[in-house]
Amino acid sequence: MMSDIKWWRLLLKTMILFAIFNFILTPLLMDGIEKISIYNRVVPGRLRFPFGEDPNRSYNLSLFSLDASFASHVVSDPGGPSDAYRVFVFGDSSLWGTLLRPEETLVGQLNALDLETENGSPIRFFNLGYPTLSLTKDLMLLEKGLEYEPDLIVWLVTLESFPQHKQYTSPIVSHNYRAVRELILEYDLDLDPDHEEFIKPGYWDSTLIGQRRNLADIFRLQVYGIMWGITRIDQHYPESYEPAQRDLDPDPSFYQWEEGEMETSDLAYSILKKADQVAEDVPILIVNEPILISRGANSDIRYNFYYPIWAYDQYRRDMQNLSSRLDWNYVDLWDLVLEDEFTNSAIHLTPRGESILAEEVSEGILDLLNSSMPVEE
Repeated sequence: MMSDIKWWRLLLKTMILFAIFNFILTPLLMDGIEKISIYNRVVPGRLRFPFGEDPNRSYNLSLFSLDASFASHVVSDPGGPSDAYRVFVFGDSSLWGTLLRPEETLVGQLNALDLETENGSPIRFFNLGYPTLSLTKDLMLLEKGLEYEPDLIVWLVTLESFPQHKQYTSPIVSHNYRAVRELILEYDLDLDPDHEEFIKPGYWDSTLIGQRRNLADIFRLQVYGIMWGITRIDQHYPESYEPAQRDLDPDPSFYQWEEGEMETSDLAYSILKKADQVAEDVPILIVNEPILISRGANSDIRYNFYYPIWAYDQYRRDMQNLSSRLDWNYVDLWDLVLEDEFTNSAIHLTPRGESILAEEVSEGILDLLNSSMPVEE
């Protein structure tokens, strides 16, 4: 009889402890748990955000936790030169570096230039690009990145990131409802804070059971970090790939718009207008990134798979007008790279293409730094 009572007591205590941990402690401790990482401690920090769909070959995977993503990144490494001038570079998969090794990316090649400020401080660049096209995704990462004290922000943009409907469809945006909603409300962005694309978590989702997928992904990221530290491989490099389309369809539309129908309100220019406010005192250099300009069939109608000529030209005019009126630091490098230097997309560059881009971006950065440096009396 006494034995039965002890078993019931043990079971009851176990259930109570589980309930406390599942429903009370896990929601309170989750932010801290997501920041626990072997990166920058046991293994080197990653040179770009975790992203991938073939972890067994890339030693990488996609996850939705902003804290875990930043904790795995070299940007959160407390080491490094204390006097370094820190430049955070934001953008899409072209910046992240699809098909490129870390040293071949724009940021890798910028770091290889060993640039210095006028006072001799080394300029260190950090790749905070993330695949998927959405200005809201970039702004969300930019705001989070301010915790790591950048001195300058470089933001690569392209028209495909601007349509209003694209602001919600990036998985890392839709799965970070609370963070994006706070961003929209705090800075009065022209976006719907309760858009249907958002995955809106309930209380159950913050419990241990509700967080099991997130926790499993964070744990797996730590495990893959060991192989990253040994191999420095963070994506799968196929032996061949389908090249970006050069012969184009004779379709003059851009999404639902025909020429003359796309209004400035259809594009998320308001996000760029609020960027200075979000970044506070950190200067921003906006770069219109290179695109493939086809010479193939129907290249008189479209520049490439993404853009009909009229839509892209209208976008470039809008960007130039806004940058002049709002005094943005803006560089338009849309036609910098020839079509032979693009890989599997109209925005993905070869290592040579990235080298050409790095030279131009570095000049823009140095010009900006020189113009903002105080003049000695």
